[in-house]
Amino acid sequence: MSGLPYTREHEIFRKSVQKFLEKEAVPYFDEWEQNKCIPKSFWKRLGEQGYLCPWVEEEYGGLGTDFYYSVIIYEEFEKIASGLSGIGLHSDIVMPYIHSFGNEHQKQRWLPPCINGDIISAIAMTEPGAGSDLAGIKTTAKKDADDYIINGEKTFITNGYTADLVIVVCKTNPNANPPHRGISLFVVEEGTPGFSKGKKLKKMGQHVNDTCELIFEDVRVSKEHLLGEEGKGFYYLMQKLQQERLLCALGGIVSAEEMLRMTIGYTKQREAFGKNISQFQNTQFELAEMATEIKIGRTFVDDLINNHVAGKNVVNEVSMAKWWVTDLAKKTAGRCMQLHGGYGYMEEYEIARRYRDIAVTSIYAGTNEIMKNIIAKNMGL
Repeated sequence: MSGLPYTREHEIFRKSVQKFLEKEAVPYFDEWEQNKCIPKSFWKRLGEQGYLCPWVEEEYGGLGTDFYYSVIIYEEFEKIASGLSGIGLHSDIVMPYIHSFGNEHQKQRWLPPCINGDIISAIAMTEPGAGSDLAGIKTTAKKDADDYIINGEKTFITNGYTADLVIVVCKTNPNANPPHRGISLFVVEEGTPGFSKGKKLKKMGQHVNDTCELIFEDVRVSKEHLLGEEGKGFYYLMQKLQQERLLCALGGIVSAEEMLRMTIGYTKQREAFGKNISQFQNTQFELAEMATEIKIGRTFVDDLINNHVAGKNVVNEVSMAKWWVTDLAKKTAGRCMQLHGGYGYMEEYEIARRYRDIAVTSIYAGTNEIMKNIIAKNMGL
């Protein structure tokens, strides 16, 4: 039983998402993995169904729903594959920056096409020499009359290859002290002279999420592309990272639940020494332990979602959930693969993909080591 206050309308919505994905995503997923991206035609169908940014007000083309609708979408996509998380990134990580910090003109310009699927978005934080240390970024945006000129490189950018719009984290004041006070956010559109994309990066997992490098060479944008106030970028990022890391924890727990479900089914039908391997005590203990840990994780994540919806500051608890749940999901993947035996190492069994897809979750959205630093700091250490 869910710890989230779902209504009948929520459940009807969930069934519609499930039916849509069963028809429009599941039959084509292997092809998408081979192509290493989700086709833009699928994004357009998502927009037509109202599955992109449903929380945005109707005046911008959204449905004006509560955050639980986004949770449902994120859960149902995760049940199919972790590699579909780029859609959640667009809807619930990138768009909130424009919605919260953009002026009315910017919202009218960019929200509607991002909601109807005409525009795919990404956010560019990580650089070849700067990951979790955002204050260490080198990409600059120098003022030139009413424009800014952006120079630098970003890497490991999810949705980067297909993105039509990218929020770029830049330094507008390289001499700021402390350094994070010199960070600003800019919206850069595909086709802007000097903005180019590298080839898709080869990854060990999450192949359907296109990932690439972004290059900015004297990219000129008007001041209308500055998101919010100059020098406030770091503070904007800190405000939104709670939701990003909460969604990461949610994805981890759903993936763990799915891996346990498929492993229980496998052990009930796989025979060894004349009986199903689910009847062996070791198998039962492994499954019982995983079920207990996953239940604890789900209870924690659901509670954090409720607190987040209520507007509470749960940054510390979300940091705890992000590292603990993603570590749990990685551990669960290994245990479930072991229970599948040799078949678990074969690509035709879903556990193999889950095993390689879940690995990165302890790295993105801030490494798990950074999460522990945040917790330690809040403990006064």
